[in-house]
Amino acid sequence: MASVKLTNVKKIYDKNVVAVHDFNLEIKDKEFVVFVGPSGCGKSTTLRMIAGLEEISEGTVEIDGEVVNDLQPKDRGIAMVFQNYALYPHMSVYDNIAFSLRLKKVPEDVIYDKVTHAAEILGITEYLMRKPRALSGGQRQRVAIGRAMVRDSKVFLMDEPLSNLDAKLRNQMRSEIILLRQKLDTTFIYVTHDQTEAMTLADRIVIMKDGFIMQVGTPDEVFEMPDNLFVAEFIGAPKMNIIKTKLVVEGGKYYVTPFGSKILVDGDKGKLLAERKVPAGDILLGVRPEHIVLAREGEDAIPCTLVVDEMMGSELHLHVDTEDGTRLIVRVPTLDLTKAQRTSLVAGAKLHISFEGKAMHLFDPETEKNFLT
Repeated sequence: MASVKLTNVKKIYDKNVVAVHDFNLEIKDKEFVVFVGPSGCGKSTTLRMIAGLEEISEGTVEIDGEVVNDLQPKDRGIAMVFQNYALYPHMSVYDNIAFSLRLKKVPEDVIYDKVTHAAEILGITEYLMRKPRALSGGQRQRVAIGRAMVRDSKVFLMDEPLSNLDAKLRNQMRSEIILLRQKLDTTFIYVTHDQTEAMTLADRIVIMKDGFIMQVGTPDEVFEMPDNLFVAEFIGAPKMNIIKTKLVVEGGKYYVTPFGSKILVDGDKGKLLAERKVPAGDILLGVRPEHIVLAREGEDAIPCTLVVDEMMGSELHLHVDTEDGTRLIVRVPTLDLTKAQRTSLVAGAKLHISFEGKAMHLFDPETEKNFLT
């Protein structure tokens, strides 16, 4: 097993195009770390530099304490699972999994033990004599994982391995990767653009944008305490509502004033603002859809109009417009609604919403940093 350390790693392509900027990260032995971000953020490029498939322009990559910048991929003690499976179509599943072992001239009885053991863990024993074309997408991905497993590698690298699967199969394969991680008990570095995969799989998440690390933290940390506006909007589905408003201070207490209401920033968040002596002024207020509730008309209730309602099974996603035209999303569990309430939620319906101060995130409109982290 092995730790991985990246120090000041940079990737520069021709014409001074910088794909990855000054990347610094330490990954512990047996940790499952997920790189996540939108397309073009540099996550796959970083993974490929760790694997040795991309040259490192600046900085160092260490695996198990050894700098591997100049080592070939086969000598780095890594195994990689690709998005497109990369199976040999003319070979059986058994031969695909055994291929790297035969290149190393491993004895056939050892190969047999390793292949059959991997197949048993992955539930593909009955498919060992089939060709890849006779398998489903999920079965092919298991074969690709099995091929990586038999190499006894220090580090598993996985580059969007589930992106070619349909939604149902993706959910199933996520749970299988969690079980696989428990059985292998090794270091995983996993790349995805899907924040649900990141949240469900990771010990820690590395959120990237334009080649920069925006935040590193556990799933709870990046969800509950986003460092900046980008992370706040990227993590969470539906994404966080962002409202332009003002922060006011009265009698030593902090309030926000969205849409003419006046809401106390209470609890630890209010205390933190006071300790940091955050000045009154313009702010960006973030509230997650699940923290907004339908309310009766009242002093702090915000009037709005229902534009679209999305039935998601166990919950409704209500897209509403406030009186100044700001579009918000409200996430309402269907069990919280009476039949009459559900029937009344039609386009054009007049509603009132509210939220509590403890549910809010406050961002500097200039730097987009979170005042509360």
